[in-house]
Amino acid sequence: MKKKNVGLMGRRALYGYLFILPFILGFVFFMIKPLGQSLRMALSDVVISNQGFELNWNNFANFKKAFLVDAEFNRMLVESISQMIFQSLATIVFSFFVALLLNQKFKGRTLARSIFFLAVILSSGVLVGLESSNSLMAQLKDMIEEAGNANSITEVLEDILISSSSGVGGISSRIFEKVFEIIDSIYDVAMASGIQIIIFLSGLQTISPGMYEAAHMEGCTAWETLWKITVPMVSPLMLVCWIYTIIDFFMKSDNQIMDKINTQMTELLNYGFSSAMAWIYFIVCMLLIGISSLIISKVVYNYD
Repeated sequence: MKKKNVGLMGRRALYGYLFILPFILGFVFFMIKPLGQSLRMALSDVVISNQGFELNWNNFANFKKAFLVDAEFNRMLVESISQMIFQSLATIVFSFFVALLLNQKFKGRTLARSIFFLAVILSSGVLVGLESSNSLMAQLKDMIEEAGNANSITEVLEDILISSSSGVGGISSRIFEKVFEIIDSIYDVAMASGIQIIIFLSGLQTISPGMYEAAHMEGCTAWETLWKITVPMVSPLMLVCWIYTIIDFFMKSDNQIMDKINTQMTELLNYGFSSAMAWIYFIVCMLLIGISSLIISKVVYNYD
């Protein structure tokens, strides 16, 4: 029996490696050399001449400039990481509950799933550029955001909650501010949750209906079933979605760190300094992914 399990695990591992083989080959042949070149630029003074680039070792001067000289980088880094954490949490929660709704049986379910899958298409690289350059799409986004902010009752409620919590402690008021900030950015959250919805939906469909039937016969409520069956069974996918969401946020070109890096590289032609900031941002994001993944993996329910 153990030999059969080992053979099955080996075949699954082989299928997994074959599945990611195109990415591995693409990374080896197309990504390693640019990454090495970028690291060399980050550690050097880049001099542009008619013959190309000339790299002169500068003893980590670009990294020192980013942390000790530049007046904006540290603030932008902290703000970007904070925004990344809160928006990633909002995206995971939103996509999970939307997947729960789409997994129910109702008329027009296929159409509803297709509508939510449009977020995947609209968030692709080409259409994101169209969204930023197309006046109609820009007006549509502004209308959605204004509709969320135009309600005076909502604004009064926000002011009351923030002012009342500030009297108790600054932490509570900051939490309310972050919550309302996420609510105001619901358009961005919905646009970033297409892939996560599909992942959660596929995981929900693999749960055996017999588990829900047994829970119902034992007298479990829907709330208890959610936390005792649904959440544990899809918890491995939560880790996958969390990592994907952080990387997706990290790859966006409209956050202030990426905008600063692009400005230094394309407009000021400061390749060394921009490469150093990019490597710092990359390392911080990898550390965030590693730490958060380690914490989440402790509560993930693993099953065969």
